[in-house]
Amino acid sequence: ESRHTETIFRDKSGRKRDLVQERLEQKQKDEARSEREEQYAQWGRGLAQGRQQQQNVEDAMKEMQKPLARYIDDEDLDRMLREQEREGDPMAEYIKKRKAKENQEKKEKPRYSGPAPPPNRFNIWPGHRWDGVDRWVFLIR
Repeated sequence: ESRHTETIFRDKSGRKRDLVQERLEQKQKDEARSEREEQYAQWGRGLAQGRQQQQNVEDAMKEMQKPLARYIDDEDLDRMLREQEREGDPMAEYIKKRKAKENQEKKEKPRYSGPAPPPNRFNIWPGHRWDGVDRWVFLIR
């Protein structure tokens, strides 16, 4: 009779333990803990660095699709080499200044935003610092 019976496990208080249920709960806890640890590990590496690494992999895959022989008229290679900034490049500072100047030129210049100015023969608006007083009228009279 006792050969085919299952062993009954009890806790300290004497209640029966359900080992299958305990193993299932422990497995769920381990999975949740591993997911949380994986997320913290990803945060520790840095989200931006992970995105950059993914971008590098995609770029490498794109480059692998291209032919092995790269010629002098290859536009992608030329653009990539031009965009790289190298240490000790004497033209890099000049190019940065030129780009900054181009961006500065693109900015809209300030305009006069006061009451309507008196008309002149060329229909030119006054400068943005004009205070609205037409001083030529006083000089002519």
